[in-house]
Amino acid sequence: MVRKWNLLKFVIIPFIWGLSSTPNLNHGWRIHLPLLWDLSKQWVKDMIETNKLKETDFGEESETVKKCMVSILDHVRSYIDRIRDDDIDQMIRTLLEARKIFIMGAGRSGLVGKAFAMRLMHLDLNVNVVGETTTPAFTDKDVLVTISGSGETNSTVTSARVAKERGGKVVAITSYPSSTLAKLADCLVIVKGRTKEGIPPSYIERELHPYEILTPMGTLFEDCCMIFLEGIVASLMDVLDKGEKDMKAKHAVLE
Repeated sequence: MVRKWNLLKFVIIPFIWGLSSTPNLNHGWRIHLPLLWDLSKQWVKDMIETNKLKETDFGEESETVKKCMVSILDHVRSYIDRIRDDDIDQMIRTLLEARKIFIMGAGRSGLVGKAFAMRLMHLDLNVNVVGETTTPAFTDKDVLVTISGSGETNSTVTSARVAKERGGKVVAITSYPSSTLAKLADCLVIVKGRTKEGIPPSYIERELHPYEILTPMGTLFEDCCMIFLEGIVASLMDVLDKGEKDMKAKHAVLE
């Protein structure tokens, strides 16, 4: 759309205008100029009609926003007690025993991981995000925290394999205990969510589960992970005897 408009604005219209102002223009061209001009105007009109904003009663959209928020909260509540206490304790112990902590996730899972990494930095832990230019080498004294709803994300699984080959530990946060990532893990935490693979194929099935329309693809897993990892941060604050004042002292000042 933008390219077509630029072509019209900067090439076709100036071309027609230039032809119309040329004193020695061939008579045949002059006859066709009105037709070219009319076609250009119709083109503009068609593009405007095609891209016209759909008339919507946005007053009703507030209900959609609230329904989505409630569905996410209900999902998180339904899985709080399903996360095994032993898995939580093992994850915290693994993080504290590691010399360096590495975080790996792709897409939105990666963004959740980066938010977690930021808080670990605020707790004065040695943490790195895989893929950043300043990320150091992984050693057998380190731990890799991986986040993947399906447990089959290529880049995440590959990183986990490399971490295992180098003698380090792997923490896997996923929805599928039988996934490739889960099988590589030294510490496995199952966080349930409707991952991208869990989308019902038919319209009728989607209608029977309207919450899925409000929380597309991996939303529930990612949001649940975010809240779960905030809980891990709170526990680490308690174990390390760190308060908000300590964390604020580590907050970025070059912004």
